[in-house]
Amino acid sequence: MRLNGNECVESRVTNQRKEEALVNDEWEVGSEGRRNFLKKAAAGAASVTVGPALALAPGIARAERLGLADVAQEAASAAKTLANGQQVTLTILEPSGSLGNIKPVAERWTADTGIQVKYIEVPLDQINQKVLLEAVSKTGSFDLALPASFGIPDLVGAGAVVNLDQLAAKYEPTNYQADYLYTIANYYKGSLYGYETDGDAYVMFYLKDWLEDPAEDKKFHAKHGYHLKVPETWEELDAMMAFFNRPSEGKYGGALFRTRFFIAWEFWVRFQAKGYYPLDNNMKPQFNNASGVKALEELMAASKSQYPGARSNGLFENFEAFGAGDKFCDIGWGGTQKFLNGPKSKVSGRLAFGPMPGGKVKGKLLQTPYFNWGWNYVVSAFSKQQEIAYLFSLYACSPKMSTIAVRDPDGYFDPFRKVHYQDPAIIKLYSEPFLKVHEFAMGHSIPDLYLRGQGEYFDALRVGVQAADVGEKTPKEALDDVAHRWEQITDRMGRQSQIVQWRFLKDNYPAAIRHRLI
Repeated sequence: MRLNGNECVESRVTNQRKEEALVNDEWEVGSEGRRNFLKKAAAGAASVTVGPALALAPGIARAERLGLADVAQEAASAAKTLANGQQVTLTILEPSGSLGNIKPVAERWTADTGIQVKYIEVPLDQINQKVLLEAVSKTGSFDLALPASFGIPDLVGAGAVVNLDQLAAKYEPTNYQADYLYTIANYYKGSLYGYETDGDAYVMFYLKDWLEDPAEDKKFHAKHGYHLKVPETWEELDAMMAFFNRPSEGKYGGALFRTRFFIAWEFWVRFQAKGYYPLDNNMKPQFNNASGVKALEELMAASKSQYPGARSNGLFENFEAFGAGDKFCDIGWGGTQKFLNGPKSKVSGRLAFGPMPGGKVKGKLLQTPYFNWGWNYVVSAFSKQQEIAYLFSLYACSPKMSTIAVRDPDGYFDPFRKVHYQDPAIIKLYSEPFLKVHEFAMGHSIPDLYLRGQGEYFDALRVGVQAADVGEKTPKEALDDVAHRWEQITDRMGRQSQIVQWRFLKDNYPAAIRHRLI
């Protein structure tokens, strides 16, 4: 089923009213409205016929009758029935470094179904391109892939992946995504195209012993009028980074990314925390307004408090730099915490955590946690085993199997279902304080820019933000140039089509954020 803008709005009215009273800065606020809407978007396909009706496999219960606890067993049983004793092999195109998450689940799948699984490993920054190229070559060389979630709209536009609405109507239990904390990446214009399998919400890391040092707190309070604590706003964070930045003492205010690829994500959150969507309803950029210029100016000022390697170090070098224990704070994901909580880090047990800082809008705190990566199981449009491939994704992302996947200490997959936060092995791997913050961030994240051309949009933003940060352009010049480039991209992609998806995304911002942005 494909939902239009009005249907999206109507399906959310009840949940919207429930959520309107919630306070953004209370960590106990749930994200039921957003999850329920998306669950209905998928489940609705079970009651609407789209094209030829799909016959149920022999002996398989209808999706709406399956229980969540036995979904993996049911998916395996359905796949075994479809294989019908024939030798079937599934091939998964996966980002290098994720095999430790996938293989334990695939081995159980083979034991349950008799269906073998092969792997094609691709560098993580090339996997989306490999899936796109399949739309041209049509080799059928893989059945499933794990692209970065932000690329799904482009994969849909290229005809590279399967619309899963009918298969979900046939097999997905109505409560399958009920404890998913973030589901918007699974959908494009209301239709299901994949299952998120990695909880990549941004989290802030702080040296707890620096925050709790009485002498430091006394000096900070005398200067700023409030005490050291986990910052609630960017203004507070910037003040603390500047306070702790003492290069002559071998201490630095932060390890925030200042390389081109990562720097735009910080601006993205800083700007929206000022109370604006990045685009208006007609896809006109808003980030070059006065608040956007201010957000970029503040980012540039904060650059002065970062350690010397901030402009050159990549992802894993960033882990190591903050793990040295001489920098006040860092931005990262679950993978960051797995490193920092491990034996190569000097900060294990020394950390405090927080969601991304927010801003004060009309005197009230507005927090805008941000989900900005994630890996998503999709089915290749050129697979000869599309139904079995879908069943593998349903199996792999089920509560039981996804818990096994997330337990891998070296893999990419971070918690994304509520059940993951209760698993003793996962708690030991990440730590309970981190998981509390991560669960909040996952359940309250603003969506990434899931539009066709996402890479082009963000590449332009990266170039502009970095140009201002290194002094090549003024903040206003840089953001005006980016806005002009975004307008060109939108027109080339088809403005009306982009508007449909952008309004779908806006409707699925958390309600406590959505009703405060303009």
